[in-house]
Amino acid sequence: MSEPSTLSPHAAEPAPARRLQAVLLDMDGTLIESEGLWNEAEAELVAELGGRWTDEDHQRNVGNAAVPVGRYIIELTGAHHLTPREVATKLYDRFRGKLAGGAEVRPGAAELVRTLAGSEVPVVLVTSTERELIETALGRIGLDLFDDSVAGDEVGANKPHPEPYLTAAQRLGVDPARCVAVEDSAVGVASAADAGCVTVAVPNHVEIPPRDGVVVRESLVGVDLDWLESLVSGD
Repeated sequence: MSEPSTLSPHAAEPAPARRLQAVLLDMDGTLIESEGLWNEAEAELVAELGGRWTDEDHQRNVGNAAVPVGRYIIELTGAHHLTPREVATKLYDRFRGKLAGGAEVRPGAAELVRTLAGSEVPVVLVTSTERELIETALGRIGLDLFDDSVAGDEVGANKPHPEPYLTAAQRLGVDPARCVAVEDSAVGVASAADAGCVTVAVPNHVEIPPRDGVVVRESLVGVDLDWLESLVSGD
């Protein structure tokens, strides 16, 4: 004789597995309003080296890592006595001085990070900025809310190469196609989309050329877990 079932006929069905496996967030210009600070630091350094930094120069470098920006500044100013790494270090020193208390937070960013931190879906920071500056730059949100973070100096190839996002997915053991990445620049969008992530673009300071499969929003205000999951294919 079989044992009677101990389950109530009204017991809740198990919750369906989420299609969304992780949310991967850029930092500069996406979560924090730091692009203006970078522009100021770049302009001051270029002036010190005898050149002039324009808005066009800044826009060409939005989303790039510090060493490629250093290379650009050398070509712009003729400061060939310096290496790109030395220029990047000078740039970081100037940027750090502008970060007192952390950068201003972009609309909706803190709310989104807190929502994700309180959910079962991992949230990872994926930034071109090097490790030494991340915690200070993100001070008003808190790096501790993230499950992991990938810094620009921790990958062999930085954005726009897909390696940063592939690294984040690999560390979590998830499929990039079931991750949503959020970016604010063409450089970042290329990195995330080429990695196979579902990509949300929130343009800030620069235009992002249209690209198939990239969802564009004006801001992060109102972005929640259900909306992010709706972007991921159920296949």
